This record gives sequence, structure tokens and C-alpha cells, in this order.
Amino acid sequence: MEPHKLNQASAGDEDFALVERVLAGERRAFEPLVRRHERRIFRVVLAVLGNAEDAEEAMQDAFVQAFRHLNQFRREAKFTTWLTRIAVNEALQKRRARREAVSLDDTRDVEEPFVPQRHQNWQANPEKIYGKQEMRRLIESAIEGLPEIYREAFVLRDVEEMSAEEAAQAIGISVPALKSRLLRARLMVREQLAAWLEEPSTLRRRIANAAADIGNAVAVRVMRAAGR
Repeated sequence: MEPHKLNQASAGDEDFALVERVLAGERRAFEPLVRRHERRIFRVVLAVLGNAEDAEEAMQDAFVQAFRHLNQFRREAKFTTWLTRIAVNEALQKRRARREAVSLDDTRDVEEPFVPQRHQNWQANPEKIYGKQEMRRLIESAIEGLPEIYREAFVLRDVEEMSAEEAAQAIGISVPALKSRLLRARLMVREQLAAWLEEPSTLRRRIANAAADIGNAVAVRVMRAAGR
């Protein structure tokens, strides 16, 4: 088994052990469960809500609900998946409550394809140019700029590394819908990062592009003339 999968299995075993202790009456055993998962849960609810204050409240509500319904947890699923699903539900309820005119259930934007506009090569080794901290800030900014339905899909799959099935179950959508949102989210993130990481257009490249455009225009005129 791969090392990261061994670590995940070990973490899952520790979660199960703590859950068993809580269910046996050791209420304080829930505290280490909170400490183990609070950062992950906060990232998830923040992705859904986009507001740190609301995310903090949703995270607290999620842990309260998890504690109250811990006896409903089954070992068929990972504790993290079960907890994340509760957290997403809490965040979605809070989001629906604060929404006035526009409903997030309107998924028309999911139906429309996202077409990238940037095609330049990226800078070689962007971390060397920007530094790791700055690169992280750029990536976080790109994620924060995603529409909510895409941001939650991106965070669950690419940040929290949940499987497609786990992420879809947590959000309450089908796996194909999850994959559709994730594809668009990745394209949007890449498009945003491209604005910062593309190689600067050189004079030679600009001249070549202009020549190609002129050549294309001439070819179009010739084809039209030939068709007359």
C-alpha cells in the first residue's frame, strides 16, 4: 500500500477509536476529533459560504450536529466523509437562509461551457519568480474568485482530495454533475492563474501572430473570391 494511503488508513483507525470512546460515554474524546478535523471542515464550509464569519458558525454547528448524531455514524464510510457531509449540509442551509432573490439551485451556468481565452505558455518555474508564499496567495485568490458551486467542487476534490463519489455525496449531486463542475472550476482557476503566469509576449511573437492574422485574412478573401 502507498505511504499516503497507509497514513489515511491509520488516521481512519484513530477516528474510529475516538468515536467508540465517545459512544462508550467518554465525552471528552470528542475534543481530539474536533482538533483533528476543524481546519479541514473550516476550509470546506468557507468554500461553500465564501465568508469567514459564516463559515466559523457553520463549522461549530457541524460539530454540534456530529456529536448529537454520532451514534448514526457507520464504519462503511470514513469519519471525515461523514463529517464533511454534515458540514456541507450546514453550510448549504446557511447559504439558502441568507439568499434573497437569487437561488443557487439555478444551475444554468453549469450548462454553459467555459472557454479559456488565454493560450500563452506559462513562465518557467513560476515559484522561482513569485516565491512559494506568493504562489499560494495567487492560487487561493483564484479559488476564492470561483462561483460558489464551482468553488465547493474544486475544494472538495482538489484541495481536500475527496473521491468523486465522496464529494458528490457531500454536496448532494450526481457524480457526472460533480465532474462537470470540477472541470469548469479547473479551467477557471487555470485561466485566472494564466493572467499572472503567462510568459510576456515578445516583439517577435507579436509580429508572428500579426503575420498569421494577416495571412488568415488574405486566405479568407482568396477563398471567398474563388467561390464567386
